[in-house]
Amino acid sequence: MVSALDWHRLLPLVFVGSLVELSGCARGKDPGAADSGRAAGVDSEAVARAWCPADLAEVDAWVAVTLDAMTTSEKVAQMSGLNGIANEYGRYDGVEDTRNQIPAFRMMDGPRGAHRASGPATAFPVGIARGATWSPLLEEQVATAIAREVKAVGVNVLLAPTINVLRHPRWGRSQETYGEDPHHLGVLGGAFVQGAQAHVLAQPKHFAVNSIEDTRFDVDVRIDDASLHEVYLPHFHDALIDAGAATVMAAYNHVNGPPAAESPQLLTDVLREQWAFPGVVVSDWIFATETTHGAAEAGLDIEMPVPKVYGDALEEALADGTVEPQLVDDAVRRILRTKACFGLELGEPAVQPELRLTDAHLDLAQQVAERSAVLLKNDDLLPILSGASVAVTGRLADVENIGDGGSSAVLPPDVVTVWEGLRDEADGRTVGQVAADDVTALAAADVVVVVVGLTEEDEGEGLIAAGDRTSLTLSDEDIATIQSVAAVQSDVVVVLMGGGAITVEAWLDDVEAVLMGWYPGMRGGTALARVLYGAVPPAGRLPLTVPVQESDLPDFDNVDLTVQYDGFHGYRHLERTGTAARFPFGFGLSTTTFEVGAPRLTAEPLSVSVSLVNTGVRSGYETIQVYGGPVEVEATRARRKLLGFQQVYLEPGEREEVTVALDALDLAVYESDGWNVRPGAYTLDVAVSAEAVLYSLPLEL
Repeated sequence: MVSALDWHRLLPLVFVGSLVELSGCARGKDPGAADSGRAAGVDSEAVARAWCPADLAEVDAWVAVTLDAMTTSEKVAQMSGLNGIANEYGRYDGVEDTRNQIPAFRMMDGPRGAHRASGPATAFPVGIARGATWSPLLEEQVATAIAREVKAVGVNVLLAPTINVLRHPRWGRSQETYGEDPHHLGVLGGAFVQGAQAHVLAQPKHFAVNSIEDTRFDVDVRIDDASLHEVYLPHFHDALIDAGAATVMAAYNHVNGPPAAESPQLLTDVLREQWAFPGVVVSDWIFATETTHGAAEAGLDIEMPVPKVYGDALEEALADGTVEPQLVDDAVRRILRTKACFGLELGEPAVQPELRLTDAHLDLAQQVAERSAVLLKNDDLLPILSGASVAVTGRLADVENIGDGGSSAVLPPDVVTVWEGLRDEADGRTVGQVAADDVTALAAADVVVVVVGLTEEDEGEGLIAAGDRTSLTLSDEDIATIQSVAAVQSDVVVVLMGGGAITVEAWLDDVEAVLMGWYPGMRGGTALARVLYGAVPPAGRLPLTVPVQESDLPDFDNVDLTVQYDGFHGYRHLERTGTAARFPFGFGLSTTTFEVGAPRLTAEPLSVSVSLVNTGVRSGYETIQVYGGPVEVEATRARRKLLGFQQVYLEPGEREEVTVALDALDLAVYESDGWNVRPGAYTLDVAVSAEAVLYSLPLEL
C-alpha cells in the first residue's frame, strides 16, 4: 500500500518521449500496442498501466484502502474545487484531506505561460503561432518551461493545452489552439502533454466540439457520429491516450443535447468505454454544469472551481437516491488513482519565483517566435539588406501585443515591440519610426515596414474578453495605412499581428512582402526583426487556411443556440467546393529554394521517403507533408487529410533523406460498428501545402 511517505516515489522523473525531433510524422503510438481509440475490446488495465507513471498495483491497493476509509462527505469533497476566485498565487485549489492523507489538485491556466494572476512570468507565443512551427520538439520544450513556471507557485495541474479544432478563424480563441487539422493538433498537443508532465499534470481542453465564444455557454452543437469521431476527437485521443494526459477539461457547449460536462456520449461512451481513459474529467469553470444527476451519471469527476451541482447538492442526491453511491465511488477512485500515479504531495508547496523568467525560457520564447513567423509573400524584398534605411510605421508598430486578455493572459515584466526589435537588431541598417502620413520620410526610406492587425480588443475569450471576431479583414484604418504607404513607396513589407486568418485582397497586390507574425510573445519584436533582416530564415507554415474571402469558408454562426457541424472546414471544405485558398493550409515561403526528389513508399512500417536538397544560397526550412485518402470516397467525407509531416533545416547545398512515418489506422473511418480500415485503393500525396502536391503515390490496403 502507498503511504504518505511514499508519494514522492511516484513522481515522474523523466520526459515522456524522445528529444530527437521527428516532427510528429505519425502520432507517437507504440506499434506493439492496440489503438484504444479504434480497436474493439480495449484492455482498460493495459491502458491504465501505460498511463500511470507509478506501479499501478501499488497505487490501486492504496486507493482501495483509502476509499474504504472515507466518509461520504469526504468523498464528495474531492469532487469539487475550493475557491471561486484564484488564491494569492493565482491557483484554484481542490480539497486536501489530511485525515486520509490525500493531496489537493492545485490548478492554473497557462496555454502560453503562467496566468497573469500568479505574477510576472514568461509570455510565449500563442498556440496558433506555435502550431505554425510544425515542431513537436519545440512545443514539448515550451510545455516543460511553462510547467516549471506554474509549479514555481505550487501548481500541480496545468490547464492546457487547448486542442480544439479551429473550425472557423472568427472564433475568438483561435489563437489558443494549434490549427484546423486533427492530425497536426494531435501531434502538437501530445508533445505539450509530454513536456508538461515532466513537472505537473496536463489538462487538455475543451472536450469537445468547442469553437464558438459568444454563445459558448448555451450553444448545442449537433454533429453526426462520423464527423465527431473522425474530425473533432482524434487529437484528444492522441493527447489523452497516446501521450498520457492525466486529466481533461469538459467544455461549456452542449453536444447533441446535453452539456459536454454531462454528456454520456462524450464522457461515458467515448472516454471511458471506447478509449478506457483512466484519468480525471474536470468541468470548465462555473457555467459547464446544469444538473447533479446528469453530471454524476455521465462521469464528470470534478466540478470547478466550486460546487454548484456537486457539494451539498450531491450529498442530498445520494441521500434521496437520485445518484447511486457507486457513481461517486467510481469518480473518487479515479481522482485518488490520478493523484497517486502522478505523485502529488501533501502540504502547501514551496514558492520559487526564481524558476520563472529564466534566460533559458526567454531564449526559448524568442526561438519559437522566430520559427513561427510565416512568410506569405516576398517579391525579392526580404531579407532587408544591411545598409538599408528602414522606416517603421503602422498602428501596432510599437504596441505590446501578445494576445488575449482572458484565461490565457500572461503578465510579462516587459515586451519587445516590433519597432523596438527592428531598432535594436538593426546591425548596419538605419531604422526610424515614422508616422503613416509622413510622406517625405516614407518615400525616402529604402524599405517601409508596416505593422498592422489584431489585438485583444478584436478577439479573445467570451464574456471575460473580446469574444469572436466580427470579420476576417483588417480594420479600415489598417487598410488605409497600407494603401497610403504603398502609394508613395515601392518597397513595402506588411507584418500582420493576430491569432487567426486575415484576408488580404484589398491590399496584397500593393505590397512586396507579407509576414504573419501572430501574437509572438514577450520577445516577439526581436524575433520578427531577425526574420525580416535574415538573421534567421523564415520557417513557419500556416496551421490554418487563409481564404480569398470569408464566404469561401463554412458559415460561422455565433448567434443561434443550435448549430450543425459536419466534417468539412478549412482545406477540406475548400477542396470539396473546388475553391482555391489565398494561402492554403501548410503554406509558407522560404528565402531559399528546395528540390524534392521522387518519393519512395515503404509498406512495413508504412512510410514515405523523399530526397530533399537546398538548391539556394541561404539556409532554410522545408516542411514535407503527406496527405491521403481513398480513391473512391463518399460525399459525406473529405477526399483526403493530413497523415504526417516532417520539417527539415538545410544549409545551402545540403541534402537529406526525409522519411515521414505513417499509420494505416489514420485512414480508418468511423461506422456503426466502430472503426474500420476499408480495403481498397488509396492515394498518398506528397506536398508542401494542402494545395501544392508534388507527387501522388498509389496505396493498396
